[in-house]
Amino acid sequence: MLLENPLLVANELEERAYQVNIAGVCLERSTLVVLPTGMGKTVVALLVLAERLRARAGRVLFLAPTKPLVEQHATFLRARLQDDLAVGTLTGEVAPADREWTWIHDDVIVSTPQVVRNDLKHERMTLEGFGLVVFDEAHRAVGDYAYVQVGEAYKGEAGLVMGMTASPGSDPERILEVTRNLGIEGVEIRTEFDPDVVNYIHDVKMERVTVSLPPPMARIRDLLGAAFQEVASDLQRRGFLPERRRATVREIVAAQKRVSQRLSRGEKNYHLYRAASNLAVALKINHASVMLETQGLGALRSYANRLERDAREEDSSKASKALVRIPKVQEAFKQARSTRPEDPKVAKVREIMAEQFASKPESRVILFTHYRETSDQMVRELAQVPGVKPFRFVGQADREGDRGLSQREQVDLVERFKAEEFNVMVATSVAEEGLDIPSTDLVVFYEPIPSEIRTIQRRGRTGRDRPGRVVVVVTKDSRDEAYLYSARSKERKMHVELDRLRERLKQRILVGKPGGGFFTAPKLDDETSRFLVPEEDEEEPVPRRPRSKRAQASLTDYDAS
Repeated sequence: MLLENPLLVANELEERAYQVNIAGVCLERSTLVVLPTGMGKTVVALLVLAERLRARAGRVLFLAPTKPLVEQHATFLRARLQDDLAVGTLTGEVAPADREWTWIHDDVIVSTPQVVRNDLKHERMTLEGFGLVVFDEAHRAVGDYAYVQVGEAYKGEAGLVMGMTASPGSDPERILEVTRNLGIEGVEIRTEFDPDVVNYIHDVKMERVTVSLPPPMARIRDLLGAAFQEVASDLQRRGFLPERRRATVREIVAAQKRVSQRLSRGEKNYHLYRAASNLAVALKINHASVMLETQGLGALRSYANRLERDAREEDSSKASKALVRIPKVQEAFKQARSTRPEDPKVAKVREIMAEQFASKPESRVILFTHYRETSDQMVRELAQVPGVKPFRFVGQADREGDRGLSQREQVDLVERFKAEEFNVMVATSVAEEGLDIPSTDLVVFYEPIPSEIRTIQRRGRTGRDRPGRVVVVVTKDSRDEAYLYSARSKERKMHVELDRLRERLKQRILVGKPGGGFFTAPKLDDETSRFLVPEEDEEEPVPRRPRSKRAQASLTDYDAS
């Protein structure tokens, strides 16, 4: 019934049971909605705000944390709401004097929270007359973030609150803090496995493609590894690292934190200063090795040049100067400059793209790279592949010798991608979430990343409205393999934690059941319920739900290729 709202443009939305179910709950009480990336949180918000406007329950304030997200949400709403509804946008770029008209007249206002907080503080506006406030990325509503002040100001009004997030975390107390700060009464959580969701998840074929380092690159890696262990051994002898055969990066980072704390307390001795320098050297060597294994020789050469340039500066750190004097590091950098084997990942990605466009010329593809320099290189490489029209998509910040893309440029490039002027987006993390990038036929990971959230976000760029394919390029016997396994392990844990989160939260707040209704919490006295959070070993196992093919693919081993 919600899709038949006369304020919605006809035939613009696919009816999905879980979206309608959640929207119905949001219209009854203030609700936090937890949906994974790509499952349409904004559609749920659209259904809720359209119904509030139809019922003349007041105007709508839609908050998003960044200017690009504000513009994206406003564009989405204007395309799906009838033309006689005014959708205005407010960001810090709009002068306070120019915001008054929007505050007074527009039906829906999409804004960054800082603008609202500042205008409330200076009494340029009030939240009176707003029947709904939507908080996108609602997990930010803790501490001093502007969402907290806006949520507090709105508690005196009689309207509804809707929070949206794909990344709630697994800590019930933090989520309850969000609900308290925003005046939220219930939580709706869905995963790909829930019964009202599985029918809307398209198949995504996951493939792992393995490459090997050629012998010259393997020798450079061995030199860097030996240099790392020499530095680590010195730290072990001096008692700053546990004595074992091989030190780990995690131990280096932990030791660096301990040394930094001691120095900040005023401790001064030669061994402590030397340890601080050597820990920094070890991390720089490790980063050089990561660049070689995951990005290739070109990235290592650029990093080496930067390190050596920094070491020549008068105000250079002792760590930078010490690093470039290590014989094995010097030899590794020398070999990196003198040898020119083709990077195996570059060749493999070119091969993947050539096969994709030979079999399906109308394809739309995203290649994700972690580093800007790699994205620049891959645009040049892919431009030589028949049928491929690549473009580079990076963030707004400028880097050394590398200008970022403005918000306007980003939006323009996405529109040209949609219009098929380009067919391959070579993107850094900026394309993982936020901007309204169309679904693709293929997503390629130039390298695995250890974050389960970012992995899911990348994967969510395909399989939205049709089956999709994801290829992860992995260097054998390298950090790539560790990152791949780490992300898979964390994702398995995340799905378990979301179920566990429902179990824990239902003791403290209304939690919706997939398909409708609410979990029934035991009746407890107020004092007991305030502190009841079951320990993990006291929880009953969460029943297994039927899994979609996409969910199965994401939680099992990737196909070997």
